[in-house]
Amino acid sequence: MQTIQAKTESKTEPAPLSAVPSAPSGSTAAQDEAPSKSRVFVILGVLVVAGLGFGGRMYWRSQNFVETENAYVAGHVHPISSRIAGVVTKVLVDDNEVVREGQLIAELDPADQRVKLEQIQAQIASAELQVAQSDAQTAQARASASAAQAQVMQSEALALRAQQDAQRYSELYNKQMKAVAKSELDAAMAARASAQADVAARKDAALAAQAQVGAARSAREVLKAQIKVLQAQAKDAQLQLAYNRIVAPVGGRLGKRNIEVGARVQPGQQLAAIVEDKVWITANFKETQLAGLKPGQDVDVTIDALPGEHLKAKLDSFSPASGNQFALLPADNATGNFTKIVQRVPVKLTLAESDLKRLAGRLAPGMSAVVEVDLRQALGEQH
Repeated sequence: MQTIQAKTESKTEPAPLSAVPSAPSGSTAAQDEAPSKSRVFVILGVLVVAGLGFGGRMYWRSQNFVETENAYVAGHVHPISSRIAGVVTKVLVDDNEVVREGQLIAELDPADQRVKLEQIQAQIASAELQVAQSDAQTAQARASASAAQAQVMQSEALALRAQQDAQRYSELYNKQMKAVAKSELDAAMAARASAQADVAARKDAALAAQAQVGAARSAREVLKAQIKVLQAQAKDAQLQLAYNRIVAPVGGRLGKRNIEVGARVQPGQQLAAIVEDKVWITANFKETQLAGLKPGQDVDVTIDALPGEHLKAKLDSFSPASGNQFALLPADNATGNFTKIVQRVPVKLTLAESDLKRLAGRLAPGMSAVVEVDLRQALGEQH
């Protein structure tokens, strides 16, 4: 039985590898290489087609669209500052709060301005009393001038009488007739001369009294002018007192608050800023992209902070100069070696009112944007 089993096992053993017939090695390599080359050609073909498609699309877009990523949201940012120096006593707003035009932002201590106003008002009252006193002096000077004028008339009448007496005595005392004594004639002549001198003195006194009236009037006008100056100073003091109330110049959202109770502020010191909801886009296009751009064209805007939102805008206007010209230190290309650099020109884009209302409070100046202009559109065409 063991012999039979051994024979059976020997019959079922596989034949050695060397005994199995094999195919020629050249035909197997050719069969493997053919599919590999086919796959390479297919991949190359796909890459060529994809490259042609991508290049064609890039060329087509370059001919029909203009876009730039150098764009930002811009808006009106109004600084709030104090017009006078003072100590802050109240702060009535907080960061990012919505404020309306004329709303009270903060208050300063009004003590200094109030004292100054009271001093000026006291000076005005004193000047008005001096004007009243000057009016009394003017009336007194007028009365003195009237009395002096009456005395002039009286002295003129006496002088006329003395003249007549001297003339009569002269006629009565001559070579043919000596009806009066020589002493009486001399007395009449002396009385005439005295009367004439008195008239002259009275007239001078009347002129002096009239001059006093003019001086009193001039002093009164000086006081009135001083009162006007003090009244102007009082108005300025009232304005300074009103400046202790710092109010919002426009409506918007408050930001960059830099004011606290107890702080001392100086004139012109920025305390906060208000940003209006009315914003727009400033896109810095290359100068080589401006040929097809015209005011009134529709623009598609994408804000980086609002992915998926496509805003509609209008091309409003072009900057009068490139951004380099408005730089603090513009490049001077007139000296040294020259390297031509493509300049960028700021372009203002106005957003649609519907988008502004829908995204109110979410569009902030300084946000990055991407803008695209379809050059195929007719001017004024709506998409």
